[in-house]
Amino acid sequence: MPATVALIDMKKHGQDSMNEAVKLLGGLKDLNKAKRQAVIKMGVFHHGFPQYTSVDVTKQIVDIFDRTSKVYLVESDNYRGTGDERLQLWKDVFDTRVMPFNLSTDVNTRPVTIDNPIREVVIDLSHILFKPNVFVSTHVLRSYTKGSVLKNLFGLPPEVKKAQYHKNEIFYNLLTTLYEAIGGIDLAVLDGSSYHHKFSGVHIPTDLLIVGRDAVAVETVGYALSGHKSNKIETIQAFVEKGLGEGNLDSIEILGADFNFARDRVKAAIRQAKIEEKKVPEPWSASKSVNELIEANYFKLPHKRTREDVMKVLVHTDSRAGGREEMIYTTLQRRVKSGKLEGKKESNVWFYWTK
Repeated sequence: MPATVALIDMKKHGQDSMNEAVKLLGGLKDLNKAKRQAVIKMGVFHHGFPQYTSVDVTKQIVDIFDRTSKVYLVESDNYRGTGDERLQLWKDVFDTRVMPFNLSTDVNTRPVTIDNPIREVVIDLSHILFKPNVFVSTHVLRSYTKGSVLKNLFGLPPEVKKAQYHKNEIFYNLLTTLYEAIGGIDLAVLDGSSYHHKFSGVHIPTDLLIVGRDAVAVETVGYALSGHKSNKIETIQAFVEKGLGEGNLDSIEILGADFNFARDRVKAAIRQAKIEEKKVPEPWSASKSVNELIEANYFKLPHKRTREDVMKVLVHTDSRAGGREEMIYTTLQRRVKSGKLEGKKESNVWFYWTK
């Protein structure tokens, strides 16, 4: 039986877009039950970074689970803030049945082992993620090639420091293992109301919704719409290799809007996004900012700088550095490892310098 994905023109269906998608998929009677709870994993890195599912689409997702006893919108803490803070983006959706849930503060957890070439990693996952709860993953149509609805699983570990999992030797195995551990993604919703271009913050309306029970197929259709081939997307291939979904566009039954029509709409959005991107200031970069300090001899002896010293000067130079302590610290450590900086920890404080 081929994987089925609903492709919805939101200009045509508006507030009824999710209902139309569910109808095309044959309904969700096995998921939308009074004895089950729906857990919707929101994909949001930071509330100031606009790549996340809109309030409108989120409300439509919540509404299709009108029979479940509870609906939880979930996130975890990261170095940019707490899950609770980021979930406030959808506060207008909350009520006595629809609630926010921080995966990082749950004390009722289950250990999941992730194979790692260097060492075995054990992650304690919130109990709310496991069956019989219904797990929904939602993210946006974007150019980031590490994934959207599948990459969203990266936010399940409760640790603030998730950079440790971003290395390729563990990253893809992490995603597939998390998927298998929680019993899979029951419903994937790719919010294509806008196309999000790179990390520039530029997003152009596309008014599309991509929904399916096979999250790999949904991701495949999303990337195909934006001009990517699934065999070039490593995240998709990692899932396909484990037999966790369909990554061949030709084997996916796309229902609803005409695919070529939708792809042309996205292509037009991409062209417009590239034009708009040129008007946007270059994004702040910890790597570039630290390199500039090195080149300006900021670390040159006899000065030895602490992380706090570096943070202060970077915020003074560009306020966008504020709140990025973890990123800056990671960058400093990488410069020590590469030999561009000397570094030493004394009395629990790191000092950095150049000769």
